[in-house]
Amino acid sequence: MMVETLSFESASVDATQEFLSTAYTPMRIAKSVADARASISRRAVNGLTVDRISFGYDLTYDADSLGRVCLLSMHTGTLADRTGGRETVFGPGETFLVAPPDAPYRGEVHSARYTIAMFDSSLLDAFAPTGANGRGPVRLTGLRAVDEAADRQLGAAVAYVRDHVLDNPAACANDLLVATAAQHLAAATLAALPHTARTDSAPADRTDATSTTLRKAIAYIETNAEREITLADIAAAAFVTPRALQYAFRRHLDTTPLAYLRRVRLDAAHRDLLAADPGTTTVTEVAMRWGFAHPGHFAGLYRDAYRRPPSDTLRLHL
Repeated sequence: MMVETLSFESASVDATQEFLSTAYTPMRIAKSVADARASISRRAVNGLTVDRISFGYDLTYDADSLGRVCLLSMHTGTLADRTGGRETVFGPGETFLVAPPDAPYRGEVHSARYTIAMFDSSLLDAFAPTGANGRGPVRLTGLRAVDEAADRQLGAAVAYVRDHVLDNPAACANDLLVATAAQHLAAATLAALPHTARTDSAPADRTDATSTTLRKAIAYIETNAEREITLADIAAAAFVTPRALQYAFRRHLDTTPLAYLRRVRLDAAHRDLLAADPGTTTVTEVAMRWGFAHPGHFAGLYRDAYRRPPSDTLRLHL
């Protein structure tokens, strides 16, 4: 899998405007600045993109639509969104949607350092493919998370993709890991931000949440856990909507389809650790094989499930 990288540093506002218009979307930047330093670095793989950006000045922008979901985690400075004539200010520690994927946006960044994560908006439909009463694709309807806890979770999802997937060459080379990371970010986005499918659902969804639906879904998950499967794939295999699938897992197992998929993959990693030669295999290799990019997170999940660290299981052969 090819990893796209780029870096940009400049003290020219004109050069920065040209670069941003090429890398993101056509935009116009106010040019009356005293300190024109700008720094941008990017890593992208298979449609998943993370940029680290720093501006030493106040940057006013007026931009066309991005065509993708664009999440911004603010580290220092502020961003004032002025789309539609109203101003909304975001500060350090917040993670938010820059703009709806299909809408132009405008505002100002004030001497800021931040992370941007972008992914294809079609991933949202894999988790909530119907909007109000099942009449269309899900639409994000607000920029800010629904509460502080949701904001923290969304920021953690962006940081995870940045630090443990796209900054890790071995993870970037693993199709399952990259696909799982993109799905994780899409799911976190829907969990955190207002959207059209948050409260609306078709009546048939609850009716279809049967034990038969659950059995079909479990059979599909256990047969295909090593593949890049989505919530939509599992729902299609059970012949129901993703919302009905989610209801079925919550009603009968008090969990979610993707949490169940993660547990199946964890069990597979456990079996691999039991069978592995500790002289030629590492815990990290096994974890990444089953879609776990963060070693510490994998170790925590493993200890919760098996009451010992994964390294102890691997050393059973010694």
